[in-house]
Amino acid sequence: MNASWQDFLRAAGARINDDLVTDFGDPDGERVAASDTTIVSPLVHLATLEVGGADAADFLHQQLTSDVRHLAADAAQYSAWCSAKGRMLASFLLFRNGPDFQLQLSADLRSAVAKRLQMFVLRSKVSVTDRSGDREIVGVAGPQAAAILQGVGLPVPARPMTSSTFASGTIICLDGSRFEIIIAGTAAPAVWDRLLASARPVGTTVWQWLEIRAGVPLITEPTKEEFVPQMADFEALGAVSFHKGCYPGQEIIARTQYLGKVKRHLYRAHSLAPMAAGDPIYSAASQPHACGMVANAAPAPAGGYDALAVVQESFADAGDLAVATAAGPRIELERVDR
Repeated sequence: MNASWQDFLRAAGARINDDLVTDFGDPDGERVAASDTTIVSPLVHLATLEVGGADAADFLHQQLTSDVRHLAADAAQYSAWCSAKGRMLASFLLFRNGPDFQLQLSADLRSAVAKRLQMFVLRSKVSVTDRSGDREIVGVAGPQAAAILQGVGLPVPARPMTSSTFASGTIICLDGSRFEIIIAGTAAPAVWDRLLASARPVGTTVWQWLEIRAGVPLITEPTKEEFVPQMADFEALGAVSFHKGCYPGQEIIARTQYLGKVKRHLYRAHSLAPMAAGDPIYSAASQPHACGMVANAAPAPAGGYDALAVVQESFADAGDLAVATAAGPRIELERVDR
């Protein structure tokens, strides 16, 4: 997290632990507010890489799972970068900033992904730049989110997964009630203060819970190279094109799709005990081997923890599941429906 942004948030009442904004003084109240109130949250768990240059579109099209060449100037799409074995190294929210492409990803992966992407540039006219030091990401969500953005003079994209630009940055509409503001670090404090006139500040974990409720997984350090995209529903999010040319892992991903060999699927999970990304999931019928893994988790408004988890379908249907160890806390699952 940028030091200046961190200092500003602390002065505004944020409590920060391990570079994550845990809350603004009332964690329980903030989680409850997210269910039906308009909130604003610093998305410090995310980072932004910028890929520019004359060959940027072709380069990304040949590396990522989505159709980058046809990404409109005002569109956003989910995407992933995979190993040769078809396992996701990172997941992205991909959008344009003029001629350049912006790759939003988990902050704990940004350095490794930037370095690895650079290895594949070779002689292409492509630059890869970490923009996390000069841009901040703010989330606004709730029933009045669009009206509040308009009220502070910010543009509101017309449809989900489209973007609008303004003098200091870009706004992305994720769905009817969730928006991201990607803004120059120098302009972020003033915009934050204006938003607080109508929205409640909440910790980053509250936004993570909203992402879980929306069924949008984020690949992080504990889960990189664990999932083929279809296991995490990335094809349902529009993050995989089955009509483009080759990219790393494409043969395995296509074979998995067309032969119907996806045996693990994305579920929402709930437990009274804490859960974290990378935690294994066990079934009484699968011991001693895990039958799944937690992808993302966050404290739930009603108590306990909610998560997105990738679990082998046969064991999910059988129930009697535990997290962390075979004798660990019980969890309940429901399939993520699109």
